[in-house]
Amino acid sequence: MKKILMFSLLTAIVAITACAQQPKASPAQKATGKIGKANITINYSSPAVKGRNIFGDLVPYGKVWRTGADEATVFETDSDVMIEGKKLAAGKYSLFTIPDANSWTIIFNKTWNQWGSYKYKEDDDVLRVNAKPKKSAGFNEQLKIEVGKDNKVKIMWADTEVAFDVKG
Repeated sequence: MKKILMFSLLTAIVAITACAQQPKASPAQKATGKIGKANITINYSSPAVKGRNIFGDLVPYGKVWRTGADEATVFETDSDVMIEGKKLAAGKYSLFTIPDANSWTIIFNKTWNQWGSYKYKEDDDVLRVNAKPKKSAGFNEQLKIEVGKDNKVKIMWADTEVAFDVKG
């Protein structure tokens, strides 16, 4: 009986250790940069293409997307900024998007601590702006967000890139 109990305990420990070492399907990423006086940080989970059709399929056109995987993407700025010419106060926001073939809606929502977009409420939007998607220079297997180059935030995944202007 002791041998069976010891074997079961050892098996459980090995299984838990193996599961804990598995890489996350959509690893956590952080994009940081300084635009003007503003320090900007974007925390997101980075899903992979894995041979799938992304925009218009996996991420449907015309629907709110968490702009990543898992938890909602979080956009934080320590100073007021202008996003596409519209003021966004210093603070922490969830960053949602509504992708479409010719235009994306970029959404800053006051409820930053939420899972995905399941409880997204348009009434909590602080700012909405539009941006034009384009074909990216290269293929991005993993979702990537960059802050600061040319005073822009860029969202890149698969063969698509969308950027919006930020002034600090």
